[in-house]
Amino acid sequence: MHFFIGCAVWGHKSWIGELYPKGSRAAEFLNLYCQRFTAVEGNTTFYAVPDRDTVAHWASRMPAGFELCPKLPRQLTHNGLLQPSIPGALEFLEQMRGLGEHLGPVLTQLPPSYEPASLEDLAAFLSAWPRSEAPLALEVRHPDWFKEPHAGHLNALLQQLGVGRVLLDTRPAYSGSASYGQEPVEPRKPKVPLQPVVTAPFSLVRFITHPEQKVNQPFIEEWVTLVDQWLRLGKRIYFFVHCPIEKYSPRNARHFQQLLEQHGAPVPPLPWNSIDQSPTQLSLF
Repeated sequence: MHFFIGCAVWGHKSWIGELYPKGSRAAEFLNLYCQRFTAVEGNTTFYAVPDRDTVAHWASRMPAGFELCPKLPRQLTHNGLLQPSIPGALEFLEQMRGLGEHLGPVLTQLPPSYEPASLEDLAAFLSAWPRSEAPLALEVRHPDWFKEPHAGHLNALLQQLGVGRVLLDTRPAYSGSASYGQEPVEPRKPKVPLQPVVTAPFSLVRFITHPEQKVNQPFIEEWVTLVDQWLRLGKRIYFFVHCPIEKYSPRNARHFQQLLEQHGAPVPPLPWNSIDQSPTQLSLF
């Protein structure tokens, strides 16, 4: 399978009664999520590293073909230079190996304070990662990484090492109204340019949507074309849908999947489609 789609987490209480049946318990969320999507962005590992028993438990609940893309803990990526964190990063990877076949690319998210002047430090960190054993994806946020010559230097480094450049698209969240009904829309993600370049055999996309579908539509249509092109080139695509109001993320992800299918893109069926929908769930779409 070359296309994976999902959300940032598998458990959000606002999904009960919509994505998940009414009365669902937190202990059931992972099972229920895996019956609907094919991957999850492991945002939880950014804040706390799970122990081996927890990782093994997660793996035991995941069906064949499902992948989790864990994020390196913030204490490794958000404390200045990266080289001192190499041992901790390798230890984290060893912990995540408990996922077995369910381990997807590991996401390294750098803070806005990490700038191109640290390129040598970044190269040393990326070179120390066993990339042939576990794919690595990098997200940068300092605005200068998106300007030349720094953008070219970064892309060349990532291509040389086979590290994926995370494509963060926040345009929809910043394009629509700052409120949706009575709910405030607060993107909380940086407003950085989108540069859709693929630097490895795979690409990891983080698509920050707006709750209102008509706001997302022009951006989603762009992504349908890009994802279709990359899949036909043999690239592996991980597409994660976020929303400032998290309860809308699953709906937006499913809509993107449906547009890909209508476009004729070579994507596998969404597991969600095989589940009988309740009237509450149907009303979302």
